[in-house]
Amino acid sequence: MPTAAVIGCGDISTVHFEALSAVGDAELVAVCDTDPERLAAAAAAHGVPGYADYLDMLQKVRPDVVHVCTPHHLHASVAADCLEWGVHVIVEKPLAHTLEEGQRLIEVAERSTAKIGVCFQNRYNATSQAMHELLDGGTLGQVIGASATVMWHRDGSYYESRPWRGTWAEGGGGLMMNQAIHTVDLLQWLVGDVAKVEGHASTRSLGGVIEVEDTAEFVAEHVNGARSVFYATLANAVNAPVTLDIVTEKATLSLRGDLTVTYADGAVDVVQERVAETGGRSYWGVSHQLLIADFYATLAHPGPFWINPAEAGKSLGIIKDIYAQSYPDMLERVG
Repeated sequence: MPTAAVIGCGDISTVHFEALSAVGDAELVAVCDTDPERLAAAAAAHGVPGYADYLDMLQKVRPDVVHVCTPHHLHASVAADCLEWGVHVIVEKPLAHTLEEGQRLIEVAERSTAKIGVCFQNRYNATSQAMHELLDGGTLGQVIGASATVMWHRDGSYYESRPWRGTWAEGGGGLMMNQAIHTVDLLQWLVGDVAKVEGHASTRSLGGVIEVEDTAEFVAEHVNGARSVFYATLANAVNAPVTLDIVTEKATLSLRGDLTVTYADGAVDVVQERVAETGGRSYWGVSHQLLIADFYATLAHPGPFWINPAEAGKSLGIIKDIYAQSYPDMLERVG
């Protein structure tokens, strides 16, 4: 049974601890965090030693797998160090807070003997899997276009509780990097690689609180000729369901929690999404456990994990392209 450690014991670590307990194919042996209170609480809750320095932890505990749940600006450097030690890695999204760091992690992963997976867990949703199977099967004809929205709500207290979230230096961006990146990832995974994107990011409702964006939109041209339109904001009154519509020659696929497939002949199919009970927040989705279980199941298999740094770099590239168009005078900061 592989041993595991969690680096970063903040909010998102909740679903990683739950997944490790549920999977049953791994043993948690250590936790790590620079915050003494969070570290003490996690170590006590799980009955394992706690470390303030992850390199010290790697040396003394030598886990088989590390879960990286740190703030964004530490994702790439911590993951790269673990890979250099020959330790397998599950890292939270985004891949990195800058393109440079992301590319470095891609290169380290390509030469490492250890595996690395990136948490784009929504690819494991029942609805996402059904959409991908339908589109990949070819029976729906060519994809014509798509549209997606992320209409969520965040207020000042969300950023005050974790100040790094609202900064370029540590968050690497705002709405697009922290919330909407999952939908950007689904859009390019389902519709196809993006050849060109034009968009704009701005701060509409949280200007006195954060320095990053809370609203963004773009139009993407995919390599297969399809076109996607995208809008996201944190200025909505509530966390509305993410929407994703894909139009093909023979059907329209509409995601609103559940998936509705409306065929040209009038037939309609519905794929229901799973409901997962978790101590985490509902907008984190239902599929972290599936991704983590799948990662552990593939450790003995040759070849990289399918959601690897090169794959995760696609959504990062789209987002950073929009930042470059929106903040041309601060490219050094947006990375």
